[in-house]
Amino acid sequence: MNDDHYFSADPSAPFTRVSVTAQVWGHDLDLVTGSGVFAKGRLDIGTSILFRETEPPVGGRILDLGCGYGVIGLACAVAAPEAIVTGIDVNRRALLLARENAERLRVAGRFTALTPEDADPDASYDEIWSNPPIRIGKAALHELLLTWLPRLAPGGRAVMVVGKNLGADSLQRWLGEQGYPTERLASAKGFRVLETRASAGLLQ
Repeated sequence: MNDDHYFSADPSAPFTRVSVTAQVWGHDLDLVTGSGVFAKGRLDIGTSILFRETEPPVGGRILDLGCGYGVIGLACAVAAPEAIVTGIDVNRRALLLARENAERLRVAGRFTALTPEDADPDASYDEIWSNPPIRIGKAALHELLLTWLPRLAPGGRAVMVVGKNLGADSLQRWLGEQGYPTERLASAKGFRVLETRASAGLLQ
């Protein structure tokens, strides 16, 4: 599989584009994926379960954390015409594809794809949606979540899909221990869909 190092800033695999159509929340999304990017040429199982087991956001400021080629954030932008979406990824090739896909879906005015360093550090988000990069390792994942979850607005939430065999249940417990109450919304095909709420005690 060519996406083994999808969490690299600049993947070494030769860059080839592969088209894919994803059916999400009643919309057909014609997207382009690529080598060196997570889930080249497909909608991965975890993300498909995330979509199947949830309702789309209604609007607001949304963060797609670890956006890859953009499918989650773009689905939010298409399904919620009032939403302003930011996609974050370290993989510059993924960001390029996400921006191209936003143009293709005509939501580029409401969808921005950035590296973490380029994101506004003072921005807050009503919702975070993510198929988080579990394979970066537990310590790096915890650091990632503790960087972005504090940016949830009061009353905000994060919706994530995580494989059970990749530690979804222990992650749910850990999030609660950090002051972010987390519920399991669904369980299917070895994946958990988790909803994490912003903790009033942690907000500035």
